[in-house]
Amino acid sequence: MCLPALVMLGLGLWGVDRGGMWRDEAVTFQVARRSVPQIWQLLHGVDAVHGLYYLLMHAVLALHPDEVMLRLPSVCAAAVTAALVGELGVRLAGPRVGLWAGLLYAVSPLAGHYAQEGRSYALVAAGATGATLLFVRGVRTGAWRAYGTVLALTCWLHEFAVLLLLAHAASLALARVGTRLWRGWGSAAGLVTLTLLPMILVSHAQSAQLAWVRPPTWATAESLLRWFLGPGEVVFWTCLALALLGLAGLAGPPGRLTCARVGLPLALVPPAALMLVSRLSPLYVDRYVLYALSGAPLLVAAGADRLARLAARL
Repeated sequence: MCLPALVMLGLGLWGVDRGGMWRDEAVTFQVARRSVPQIWQLLHGVDAVHGLYYLLMHAVLALHPDEVMLRLPSVCAAAVTAALVGELGVRLAGPRVGLWAGLLYAVSPLAGHYAQEGRSYALVAAGATGATLLFVRGVRTGAWRAYGTVLALTCWLHEFAVLLLLAHAASLALARVGTRLWRGWGSAAGLVTLTLLPMILVSHAQSAQLAWVRPPTWATAESLLRWFLGPGEVVFWTCLALALLGLAGLAGPPGRLTCARVGLPLALVPPAALMLVSRLSPLYVDRYVLYALSGAPLLVAAGADRLARLAARL
């Protein structure tokens, strides 16, 4: 899926050298330019959840410390994500759906925004989408090692990527797979959770950092839905109608993954889970579940393909 990646790369590079950094980008720039021992010492007090990302950016900024280099990993990660969304569409529904899904991701304003931000979220989206592609492969082949490895690394980039496990569990339930697949996936999921426990314990001790976060409301959910499906009333309602049409893929024989059975849980479950938890302890910020965006283009592209097939029969 080269075309979606190239489109995303072009859009991401366009204006990436805009002047100035916003607050969190400035934090990345300042922390990543410290020595490794200094970064390690900092993580004992704050920002442990971003530790792996800071170490990665330490190596990147050692090459050339400026704002373009700060944002370049995010641009590249967004391009990779667009390609992976396209490949997911190919595996689940064929080349046409894959191309459309990848391009829809590439032109999404939300993807474009975080492609130009010097934070970890675009990289987490790439890792989560790659893990989802490996999840689809695991359902078909029973191979789960690569899936667990990629998802564990992604969770260490941002711990809320662990909510992807809930989305994949929902996909297995919708596909009505057998016990053997549940057992294989469950083993991988358990290992991912175990590897993340140290991060969870440390970040919980630093939870005062999120004191500024407010509980989500219905307006929060509506805002995220509009971000996922596109700007403007015409685009939003068109994409929503196509996504609903794409939900026809929820029906079908057991054991088979479809765009609907993968895309709906991916787009819905992580944000919904974090919002529900945030009713008790506010944790929800939309960028923390950016990776869930990958599910929306799959639904819209599947709906568009279904509409095209229906029109061809007339």
